[in-house]
Amino acid sequence: MKGKKTSFALWGLMLIMLGIFGYLIGAIMGAIMAALRLFLPLSHHVKDVVEIIIWYSATPVIFGVVLITIDLIFVVPSKRNRKKLRNEPIENTKITVVLTAYNDQESIGSSVRDFLENKLVQRVIVISNNSSDQTMEVAANAGAIVYNEEKQGYGACVMRALSEASKYEDTEIVALCEGDMTFRAYDLPKFVAYLPHADIVNGTRIVEQLQQAETQLSMFMHYGNFAVAKLLEAKYLGDATLSDVGTTYKVIRSNSLRILLKQIDSKVNLEFNPYFLEQAIRNGFSVLECPITFHPRVGISKGGNISNRVALRVGVRMIVGIIIGWSAITS
Repeated sequence: MKGKKTSFALWGLMLIMLGIFGYLIGAIMGAIMAALRLFLPLSHHVKDVVEIIIWYSATPVIFGVVLITIDLIFVVPSKRNRKKLRNEPIENTKITVVLTAYNDQESIGSSVRDFLENKLVQRVIVISNNSSDQTMEVAANAGAIVYNEEKQGYGACVMRALSEASKYEDTEIVALCEGDMTFRAYDLPKFVAYLPHADIVNGTRIVEQLQQAETQLSMFMHYGNFAVAKLLEAKYLGDATLSDVGTTYKVIRSNSLRILLKQIDSKVNLEFNPYFLEQAIRNGFSVLECPITFHPRVGISKGGNISNRVALRVGVRMIVGIIIGWSAITS
C-alpha cells in the first residue's frame, strides 16, 4: 500500500512552529525593552508592538492544532485500520555491505575490516567519489571490492553504492554505510532483527546513551535532525515513525531496493537520505527505525556535518524538499 500524504498535518506543524517562533521573538523584545526602560524613556508604541506580537503568536498555533486534528480524525484512522503487521523472515541473512568514501584513507581500511570480520557479511564494496588520496588502494588491500564514482556528490555516490550492491543475488540484504568509522558492524544483528517487519530499517542516532562523546553530531545537529524527521513524519502521518533522517547507515531488502532504485533521482545531493526515505514511504515500502551507536569520525568530515552553519544550510534544503518538493532543490 502506497504511502498517502496527510493533507493538513505538515502545514499545521509549520504553523505551530511559526507561532512559537513569533512568541519567542516577542518575549525577547519584551525583555530587552524592560532592560532599556531602566535607562531610556521608551515610547508606548514599542510596548504595543511587543504585546501584539506575543498576543497574536497564538493564532498560528491554534490554526496549526486544528489542521493536525483534522488529519488525526479523518485521515490517520483509516490508515491505522488498514495496517497489517508484517512478519516475513529472511532465509539468507548474509549481507552485502557497501561503504561510501571520499578521501577516507585514514579510516577506510579499519572500516572494511570491521565489516568483513562480522559473520553476517558476505562482501564489502567501497564506492570512492573521486578520492584524491589512497582511499581506493587502502580499501582494496583490506579486502573490499572497489569502484570509483566519477559524478561528484553524496547523492551520486550513494546511488552508485546501492546500484552496485543490488546486483548480487547471493545475498538478500544490502547494508549502506559510510567508511569513516562513525558506524560499526556490530549493529548489523539489530538491523536484521527488525528486517522481517520492513523493507528498510533506518538507523537512528537519536539515542543519547548510544552516542559516544565528541562525535560530529553537535547538539544543534542532534535536535535539528530530529525536528526535520518529525516534519517528514507529519507529511505521511500514520505511515512511518521517524527520528533521524540524516544517517547513512541503513539495511534494505535487495528485492525492494531493485524496485525503489527506479524511483530515485541521483541529483539530490547532501539531502539524499530524507529524500530516499520519502520515496520509499510514498511508493509503499515499509520503513522502520533501529537505534544504533554513533562514534567519533576518523579523519576530517567533508559532508553536511562540517559545522553547524553547513548543517543549517543542508537542513533548510531538506525542509524545502519535504514541504515544496525535491525538484525545488535540484533545478
